[in-house]
Amino acid sequence: MARYTDGLCRICRREGAKLFLKGERCYTDKCAFARRAYAPGQHGQGRKKPTPYCIQLREKQKVRRMYGMLEGQFRLFFERADRMKGVTGDNLLRLLETRLDSVTYRAGFAISRGDARQLVRHGHVNVNGRRVTIPSYIVKLGDVIEVRARSTGFKRVQEASAFAQRTATVRWLAIDRAKFKATVASLPEHEDFQDLLPGTEDGDRKGIREELIVELYSK
Repeated sequence: MARYTDGLCRICRREGAKLFLKGERCYTDKCAFARRAYAPGQHGQGRKKPTPYCIQLREKQKVRRMYGMLEGQFRLFFERADRMKGVTGDNLLRLLETRLDSVTYRAGFAISRGDARQLVRHGHVNVNGRRVTIPSYIVKLGDVIEVRARSTGFKRVQEASAFAQRTATVRWLAIDRAKFKATVASLPEHEDFQDLLPGTEDGDRKGIREELIVELYSK
């Protein structure tokens, strides 16, 4: 299966936003985006006025890369969101947020979504008491996600849990950090997507403009 193997910091610099792909490092002065907030490469600092299509494409690439997905899989998620009732953009972000790897990360059991994906694939995460090894598995209301008892002692899990205690909680998850367990108390709504990425310098508080992704795929 194809997967990205190049430097993760290049992705953040290319998309012009912190995607928090390297966990705690992204919150320190060592963050490459904080030191060089421009696209990598020889022409990274060139000033070109982006076209409307370019703006839409970059927004889609930013979200796709934040969740570590390939284009084909991301397109399938959009088509599924488009068939659902409600606002397509909110449906898309709700599906992405309720992926098992994303929930594992948001619950504080992994330091990044990439690390959470590896934990799931290696069988360290249970859903309702049963081991699930599919990162794209969509959790449902009332599902209980927990790290397997024999895996809670892993250094990477302990460090992630300690770091998560110092960050903001997730409103739609009921998290028991002592037992490394999280319950889906409610499905994420529009206001829950506000903190996915920090705001940008142009005053965009949300950081993600899902309507641009809908416009891109609706052409």
